[in-house]
Amino acid sequence: MHKIIIYFAFILLFIPKTFCQELIELKLPETDKITIKLMFKNGSVSDPKGKEGLTYLTANLITSGGTENRSYNQIQEIVYPMAADFRTSVDKEVTVFTFNVHKDFLEDFYPILKELIMQPSFAEKDYRRVKLNQQNYIDQIIRSSSDEEYSKKALEDFLFRGTRYQHMVQGKSESLKSVSLDDVKSHYENSFTRNNLLIGIAGNFPDDFPERLKDDMQDFPNTIPALPDIKEPNVPDGINVEIVSKNNAFGSAIFMGFPIDITRANDDFAALMIANSYLGEHRKSYGVLYNKLRTTRSMNYGDYSYIEWFDGGGYNSQPPSGFPRSLNYFSIWIRPVQIAKQLKLQYPELSDIKTGHAHFSIRMALREVEKLIKDGLSQKDFEDTREFLRSYIKLYVQEPEERLGYLMDSRFYGRKDFINELYVLLANQTLEDVNNAIKKYWQVDNIYITIITDESEVEELAKSIEGNLTSPVSYSNLVKEGLPLEVLNEDDIIVNYKINIKSVSIINSEDTFSK
Repeated sequence: MHKIIIYFAFILLFIPKTFCQELIELKLPETDKITIKLMFKNGSVSDPKGKEGLTYLTANLITSGGTENRSYNQIQEIVYPMAADFRTSVDKEVTVFTFNVHKDFLEDFYPILKELIMQPSFAEKDYRRVKLNQQNYIDQIIRSSSDEEYSKKALEDFLFRGTRYQHMVQGKSESLKSVSLDDVKSHYENSFTRNNLLIGIAGNFPDDFPERLKDDMQDFPNTIPALPDIKEPNVPDGINVEIVSKNNAFGSAIFMGFPIDITRANDDFAALMIANSYLGEHRKSYGVLYNKLRTTRSMNYGDYSYIEWFDGGGYNSQPPSGFPRSLNYFSIWIRPVQIAKQLKLQYPELSDIKTGHAHFSIRMALREVEKLIKDGLSQKDFEDTREFLRSYIKLYVQEPEERLGYLMDSRFYGRKDFINELYVLLANQTLEDVNNAIKKYWQVDNIYITIITDESEVEELAKSIEGNLTSPVSYSNLVKEGLPLEVLNEDDIIVNYKINIKSVSIINSEDTFSK
């Protein structure tokens, strides 16, 4: 515990409190597109207690509302012929505004950009519309649209409970209801200032434009934002499980994790990237987890692991920029596995089963992590994975917008150019470095687990996990006949693999993200 506290204290001292309006230029003469990014160091951790969701609402009102001179609809009519676009992303510690426009329309588009950012109207009708959409996301959409995303947000609520990282960036149901338009206006004045702003521009822009952009951004208030202290994440004692009971859930969506005291600011992040890629690179079929659970056993759609937050995993293939964090955690994403109700309907031979594949898949995933801790990677696996990553990270920044975004994220971590530095760091890693990183940062005894599952599955699944009961894998006859003997023998070990269960609790879906 004391190591984690000391480390995060160092990280928070190392990362600058403000960006002091630095400007990053990425000149790209070969492209006709110009991207402008404004990153404010004031994400959802800046939400006042009882007003969770304020930063998200304020930021989205800026790009989804009107200005002092034009309505939202008028702005859309102007920018549509230009094929220009703009949007907001809000994460735990930063808010990013992104603007894209063809170079031929820069002079026509730039006044719109300045008005949106510096002269938002914060009209009552825009406030009601944007807030209603945000409220609907918290109360309905997150619970109904994707159990996979639901499980990830639920884990963060569990893992960071009692800290400013706990709530979704969209806020909590009751707290968002209390956010007034006056709250929004005050938050804008106090939290979006020249003193916590990092400016970025990429593309084929005029040589004098960056300085002009920087000068114009001086019109933001000169207020020093009161950035909150960020409490270190909770360290789990044993394996703690929260099962969210949902009516008509598709299956059991599982997300599990524990804090790790490492970020991109550390050089040995490269070693852990290699280990993680071998275990479960996002959306890659060669990972151990994917191979064991999906390819071999046909249990679900995919299984991956992460050593930092990966936003939009359901639709992003590479980690997007704009989500730098000073607190981190290792996680495993088990995409929904079938529940007993489904299996019984599909296969008569499984009519007597009590639970689906959730307990078995959790055991299998943790066992694979434990094997890596004990045995490490082989020389060949290490070399193959390292060379894959050195090529693959280039895809992170294949688009100019992402190149700029990663450069800006680099400043958050005290780096100049993370991707280029990472390319060198990966080349210098040894097998010993990677296996030592695994032993240093990974463990299987103290973990938070969230499971979103159908109400028909909840009681028996909770009983099975809490009692460390045998969790037989329920194959149909057809699947079982196609499995080699070594897989069936491995299953016999996994069904009784003991994990360090400390607590299991059941939560009704309606009670999540409420207060």
